[in-house]
Amino acid sequence: MASNTVTTIWTQKEQFESDNPSGHKLTMFSTADEENKDTVGYGPKALMLSSLAGCSALDIVSLLKKMHAEVEDFKIEITAELTEEHPKFYNKVKVDYHFTDSELQPKKIQKAVNLSVTKYCGVMEMFRQFADVKTEIHLHKI
Repeated sequence: MASNTVTTIWTQKEQFESDNPSGHKLTMFSTADEENKDTVGYGPKALMLSSLAGCSALDIVSLLKKMHAEVEDFKIEITAELTEEHPKFYNKVKVDYHFTDSELQPKKIQKAVNLSVTKYCGVMEMFRQFADVKTEIHLHKI
């Protein structure tokens, strides 16, 4: 069974540095603390959304390449709602997939997204354990 270990160290005030199994580090901070307004880094909850987008995007790019359906541009926009009461967590998540190309292949794009959402993206599955997750594909022809 695969496992990962990260170490997160308090650096100052409400800021922490976390390593990654790849050896890279990132800064996390409290977005509620006014003193952190100029900090370059991530709030933990927003980082979760970036992880969701990254997981699915990596799947889709790989699948589209294998299907010979690469696109000129691809982005994912995620909108998530937090609960009102503590502990606040994302209970509704909308994942919008945007593909741009002069010769889009809608069936292959749909298949790649479906495979990521239902089979490959483990972060998507984790989100489904605590949130209502909706997805939508947007095709933009140039």
